[in-house]
Amino acid sequence: MSTRRNFIKETGILAASLTLAPSLSRAFAPAKKPVGIQLYSLRDIIGKDVRNVIEKVAKAGFKEVETYGYASVNGSFWGLSPKEFKALLDANGLSSPSGHFAFDNYVSTGNLDDIKAYIDASNTLDSKYVVAPWLDDRLRKTADDYKKVAERLNVAGELCIKSGINVGYHNHGFEFDKFRDKTGLDILLAETDPNLVYYELDLYWSAYAGHNPVDLFKKYPSRFKMWHVKDMDKTKKDWNTEIGKGSIDFKSIFAKAELSGVKHIYLEQETNYKPDHIGSIKASIDYIKGSLLK
Repeated sequence: MSTRRNFIKETGILAASLTLAPSLSRAFAPAKKPVGIQLYSLRDIIGKDVRNVIEKVAKAGFKEVETYGYASVNGSFWGLSPKEFKALLDANGLSSPSGHFAFDNYVSTGNLDDIKAYIDASNTLDSKYVVAPWLDDRLRKTADDYKKVAERLNVAGELCIKSGINVGYHNHGFEFDKFRDKTGLDILLAETDPNLVYYELDLYWSAYAGHNPVDLFKKYPSRFKMWHVKDMDKTKKDWNTEIGKGSIDFKSIFAKAELSGVKHIYLEQETNYKPDHIGSIKASIDYIKGSLLK
């Protein structure tokens, strides 16, 4: 299974007010909810012609995109400056509420320079979340390692919130490894301030690790502000497939959207595209809109 090793405006008051709102389902508004896509799904083609790919994403029916692969060296998304990329999104009726940015160096050193650069790029895009998408093996060997990660996320969250942005964390399967009676994800959720650090639950990786996302919503209500909607092939667990064609029961998960507190849903597919990348994401968004957001 391919993973994101090389990449990765809300205030605390707003977060608290949403938590206390009479019905988070109204914030989610299932039938009218815009569907997003994590652009990593298109990593094989987006670098070749970013303008054409973004246009096809919009034509497929997506309204939001989640970025990845920000190049800190030259401050660009696929060769476009944040300002240029924002103009491209605007021209296609798209927004980018969140982005994945590499956090490993920051977690290792505590140097906030990378985070400051991510804030600048995110503010240019009018994004709300700077998301940590991956932890290198060396950063997650023990329970104390996860506590250190949580501490770093809190500090980054304090910096980001001053600019109207929140920090997010995206899971894979390894966060469900246990340290005595707690998983790595349990530790992160317990040790991070819910007003500073939000979570993006990858529904596929949760199921892959043997955890029902609905159980996580019940255990940690309102903590998962974003989802990655990614299906599991029925015959090959390590493969993805178009939404609705696999083994994950998305209808039961979407029925508990209010409990999750989700505000942004992103399609993601990393493998096994049929008939091709664009055809695959079109089939998935049609299923999401037609069968899940009703």
